[in-house]
This record gives sequence, structure tokens and C-alpha cells, in this order.
Amino acid sequence: MLLFWYIVNAQTSYTPLGHKEYNLLDRLDIKTKQTAFGASYLKPGNTRLLVKEVEIIDSLQRNNNRIAGSLSKVDRYNITRFLMTHKEYTASSSSFNNKKTSFNVFEINKPKFFMTVNPAAQVKYGFETDNNQGNYLMSAGLEAKGLIAKKIAFNVFATGNQERTPSYVNAFTAKFHAIPGFSNFKNIDNNAVQYFDVRASASWTLAKFMDMQVGYDRNFIGNGMRSLFLSDFSGNSLFFKSNIRLWKLNFESLYIQLTPQFGIVKKRDYKKYLRINTLSFDATKWLNIGIFDGVVFGRKNQFELNYLLPFTFLRAMEQQSGSPDNAMLGLNVKANIKQRVQVYGQLLLDEFLLSEIKASRGWWANKYGYQLGVKYIDAFNINNLDVQVESNRVRPFTYTHFDSVSNYSNNNMPIAHPLGAGFQEFIVAAKYQPLNKLYIDAKFMYYYQGQDSAGKYMGTNILEDYSDRPFNYGWKIGTGDKATCMYFNVNAAYELKENLFIDAGIVLRNYKLASGYNNSTAIFNVGFRWNITRRQFEF
Repeated sequence: MLLFWYIVNAQTSYTPLGHKEYNLLDRLDIKTKQTAFGASYLKPGNTRLLVKEVEIIDSLQRNNNRIAGSLSKVDRYNITRFLMTHKEYTASSSSFNNKKTSFNVFEINKPKFFMTVNPAAQVKYGFETDNNQGNYLMSAGLEAKGLIAKKIAFNVFATGNQERTPSYVNAFTAKFHAIPGFSNFKNIDNNAVQYFDVRASASWTLAKFMDMQVGYDRNFIGNGMRSLFLSDFSGNSLFFKSNIRLWKLNFESLYIQLTPQFGIVKKRDYKKYLRINTLSFDATKWLNIGIFDGVVFGRKNQFELNYLLPFTFLRAMEQQSGSPDNAMLGLNVKANIKQRVQVYGQLLLDEFLLSEIKASRGWWANKYGYQLGVKYIDAFNINNLDVQVESNRVRPFTYTHFDSVSNYSNNNMPIAHPLGAGFQEFIVAAKYQPLNKLYIDAKFMYYYQGQDSAGKYMGTNILEDYSDRPFNYGWKIGTGDKATCMYFNVNAAYELKENLFIDAGIVLRNYKLASGYNNSTAIFNVGFRWNITRRQFEF
């Protein structure tokens, strides 16, 4: 990169995960089928490319193009706010480009230097019916982003946080020594914790078709609410990313340094890494097919050179290394239908034998999972009411390994789905924006999963060694002490000014074990947040 620095000729940045903009981008993806949305399953999204496409859409609707008929007034408002927020990437002739944006607390807008700095703050308080202690979250910090000489983009987000989580999240923390979404934390009085959330990255474009990014942040692969490949559940990690776009192909190479799990590490002096390749193909304007190729591995004081080259099949390289690592393959598919519906799915292959699948004997090493989902926008002809239905199913022992530095975990938490392995999950969600500044969303989730029983490992906790399994055959979803969970939440948020929200919400959760344990709780919360996404515990 240093050798070829002189050819850097443009810039890019990435839209933060969980931002309200993703709902707009999903809707534009389905309605307009623009090319920049093809590989939309790779998140965070490339802001420079997205702004370019949104500008085209904005221009078309202003000129009464047919797209204008499919965009609601709220869509058009959201497009305007999106372009105002990312004006540094708009065309030089754009009405947004040279104006100071009123909602930035501090802004520098010069031809060769752009920067904004804004507060990041949150206060939330709630109470739950099965816990005398209230739960709360207090966060304070800042966010900044900028461009240097129109060549290098950067962003920084940093907050200090103090939190008391709901009782079922406390149980998760006690079991896994982890806080969902974060690595290091400190226990303080009254079951509360303190932690820092620090994210930063720098990115640049070597050519119109190639971007690079280095940072300490989160990544997500998928079109669904969950991902079977890579999610943001385990928190921030050091990473390097390159993305190449040629013709209808999009190739992304991702290198991530993970944190080995606490307390049960077999090789304490080893570093842990995740290496991912994704290749997607725009088969048509409405169909995108992506291939996932990933491997988790540990090495002593070095990165495995076999995995260094970007254009390699990682599964094949893992076999050439003697198969000491945890390699996986996957397929991601997204299809947009009649500008109203998106059908998507993932197939993950960890390990399996076709003969054992045909035999239907429940062999333990048939490790795979799949996701199926549908998004329906402007549902029932109601503008800006979007409904999503999703099913996720993962076999026991998927993501596990005999070596703790090679299981599919980071910071003692799953890299992919929060439930780990051995589960069936169904989700129904709705988002509604009836007014420009009013956001309402609801989600119902049901899952069942086999838990450890009588001290025997049942393949759902991915941190455990799969060699400790009690038998080889007869494994199915729910084997062990069967757990069932029903979860429902509804939230309302009003935006006082850009990214400053007043929030209110309720969570209802019922969790049962076949052995007799039963926990039901209702959680009510209110608060405000400024330039921070809503924090939820949906498991």
C-alpha cells in the first residue's frame, strides 16, 4: 500500500452499522434496482458509491421519472437527509455540496479538507417485572468523520458507557464472561458494568473499481436481521478490507484479528484470526448471488501466509496446511421482485458427508445452517410500512472446533448468530415511518434450542470442544434440555433534530427449559440518544 500510495485518486467511507439509513437503502434497493445495491449484503455500505446512486435517484424523481411515482413523501425526505448528511460525496454542482449542514455541531468544509464533529450521547432507563433493580444505560462521547485532500476518508466514534442490563443479559454475562457487542468491561456495584466503545477507520480508493479500508470496528455479511456468516454481535475488531468491482462482479477480501476466548484457551500464546473472501455476481438487475469462503485459525506470533493472498480458495488452502483450522463455505442470494418484495437467504456449510445426510442418522458432524427471509415494503399498500419474515436454522456443533483458537467466536461470543448453534428461529418484524420524524418498529421472535443436560455437552455452546460430545448419532435441533423462547418488542422514536431521538419501548420475554425452569419478564424503558443507534438484546 505504501509503494502505491501515489496512485490514490479518490475517497470513500462506510455507513455505520445499525444506522437508520439502512432502512432507506433497503427500500431503494427493492424499488429502483440500482447497481450499487447489488452487493448490499456487505455491510457497512460504501458511502461514496451509495451517495452516487442516491443522487441519480434524486435527480430522476425531481425530473418526474417513473421512479418518482414509487417513492413516497417520506422516502423523498429521507433521501434529502441522506444527501445532506453525506454532502462531502455529492457532486460539486450539488445544492448540498457547499452548504454548512445545520445539524453538525462543528464542521470544516474546505476544498481539500472536510471534517465534522458531533456529540454522541445516550441516557436510557427501564425497569423489569422480575428484577427489583432498574436497568439503565448512560453513554457520552463524540463522533467525527472527514476527508483529507479528497483522497483519504476517516471516521472516529468513542464513548464511555455505564450499564445495568436486564436479568437475562446478566445471566449471559455470567455464563460467557462477555457483554453483548463489547470486549473488555469492568464490573461495578449493583450488577452494573463499565466499558468503552471505540471505533475508528481510514479508507481510500486506489481506482474507480478498488477500495481499501483499515480500522477497528464491526462488519456484517447478509441481507437479513441475522447473519450465518458474520455479524456485529461480538463487537469491534481490528481489520483490513479490500473491495474490487469489475463488470458485474464484486470481490471483497477481509482480514480480522479476533480475541481468543477467556478462561478456556488451550494455546494462550497464539493469536486468533478470521479470513473471509466474498464474491458476488449481479446475474440480473434483480438477482444477486454471493459466495462466502471463510476460515478461523490461530498461529503463534504470525499470520498464516497461505491465507494472505486475496485471490485464493481458503478451504483449499486450509487443506494444504493439514486441515488444522476451521474453514467454512456459504451461499448468499438476494432477489428483488416487482419493486415491492425482496427474497433472500444464506446457506452455510461447515462440515458434512452426503452419505450421512442421506442416511438420516443424525451424524454429529453434519454441520450446516440456512436462512430464508422475505422483505415486503409498503405492505398492504401503506406507505413506509415494511414487513420482514425470517427463519434461521443451524445444526448442533456448527461453528465449533477442537481448538479454542479456531472456533467461530470472538470476545467469548459467536461471530455469526447470537444463539451459537443447534437452534431453529422464526422472526417477524415491522417498521413504520408514518411521519418524517416518527419511527415505529416491532419484532416477534420464537426459537427453540437444545441446552446441555445432566452435565453433557449438546453442541449448542460453540466455545466448547466438540470432542466432548456424548455420542455420534441421533443429533437434531433441540437434542438435550430443550429450551423455548418467545420474545416481543415494540419501540417508538421521535427525531427532534437529525439523529437526536426520544425513545420509548417495551420488551416481553418468556424462556422455558424442558427440565422445568421458567422465566417470564416484561421490560419498559424510555430515554434519548444523540448520534447513537438503539441498543437491544434480541435473544
